[in-house]
Amino acid sequence: MADATADEPATETKSSKMPLIIGLVLLLAGGGGGFFATWSGMILSGESVDEHAEEAKEPDALPEVAFVTIDPITISLPSRSVQQHLRFRASLEVPSEHVDDVEAILPRVVDVLNSYLRALELKDLENPSSLTRLRAQMLRRVQVVAGPDRVNDVLIMEFVLN
Repeated sequence: MADATADEPATETKSSKMPLIIGLVLLLAGGGGGFFATWSGMILSGESVDEHAEEAKEPDALPEVAFVTIDPITISLPSRSVQQHLRFRASLEVPSEHVDDVEAILPRVVDVLNSYLRALELKDLENPSSLTRLRAQMLRRVQVVAGPDRVNDVLIMEFVLN
């Protein structure tokens, strides 16, 4: 009886070496496959970098644009606010062939921007992340006044609350 209990712990501690052998074989196969892939140029080859460099084209030429400057606009803010004025200055990005057309209607553009900026509430002006939304709204209004494809963008040069 004493012999039966002594044999049980010996069988529990004895483990198979099969997982270790399988792991070693997989490690060697992976290493060999990685070496072959690198050596044959399938990965990490300098040739593909050179081929991509040759395939790179010259950058496309920039479109012919001009910038029409809008005179600075100063807007009085509501009296209950700490800031008293908004100073706004911008330029319009215009295709070169439409510069004369946009300059001819510049007073109308200034009127639209002035009306829009006066209609804004102070909380719209104080939030720094709202400048992108304000720019998009101003661009849309300017494009309605100027006509389709005459103004590409509104570039805000100055936007100061004081």
